Amino acid sequence: MFCPPLKITFLGTGTSGGVPMIACECEVCKSDSLKDKRFRSSILVESNTTTIVIDTTPDFRSQMLRQQVKKLDAVLFTHSHKDHLAGLDDIKAFNYFHQQPMKIYANAITQQAIKQEFSYIFSAEKYPGVPDVELCEITEEPFWVGDIPVIPIKVWHLKMPVLGFRFGNFTYITDANRIELAEQEKIKGSQHLVLNALRKEKHISHFTLQEAIEMAQTINAPHTYFTHVSHQMGKHDEVNETLPAGIQLAYDNQEINAE
Repeated sequence: MFCPPLKITFLGTGTSGGVPMIACECEVCKSDSLKDKRFRSSILVESNTTTIVIDTTPDFRSQMLRQQVKKLDAVLFTHSHKDHLAGLDDIKAFNYFHQQPMKIYANAITQQAIKQEFSYIFSAEKYPGVPDVELCEITEEPFWVGDIPVIPIKVWHLKMPVLGFRFGNFTYITDANRIELAEQEKIKGSQHLVLNALRKEKHISHFTLQEAIEMAQTINAPHTYFTHVSHQMGKHDEVNETLPAGIQLAYDNQEINAE
């Protein structure tokens, strides 16, 4: 599947509470470094003609304003947890300016959650100004959004299936603690891999830093970036100094050119 050159922007690289975390006085949350300021995890994927967002976090409005996004063709959802879904209402601004529904790509489980959490969007008698969406159900089969080919990657968030996505030589995985061998094969060959790494200590449903390093070394992409990072991980620059070559913590506003 031919993929055009893409620009990837990290809209957010934090975990569900963001960084700084509310009411926290730890050294990471009090850090002055912009690389320690993390919105909830999301990326912007852009070709010359197509713009996609992965997940609408609670910070979606701020993320769109910060990046000055004027055009959005579709939203792809990884899963239904609130830190990846809660900002969906704010797509109504794009409805207003584009005068068309927003295409929403999600699996059946996530679509069910969207209909439950945002029931007013699907009401028979809609209140004026509510978001207008076109739900597009996806499975594990490849599909296209505009000129961008998308290969879904099924990963496991404890017992919950979560979708990662591969766009050409770029793969994005968040909220995982297990990737089956067959799905790892779909990722191999990527030049750029984004993988979640929550913290150094064991967690029930996320890769730890060491587990993420081991998975990155298994995939063996030339460039790996860790996202969904909590304040428990430590300061960005200090952690980066300890990581193997080719692996780094991602940070908000970071851009990747995937040729």
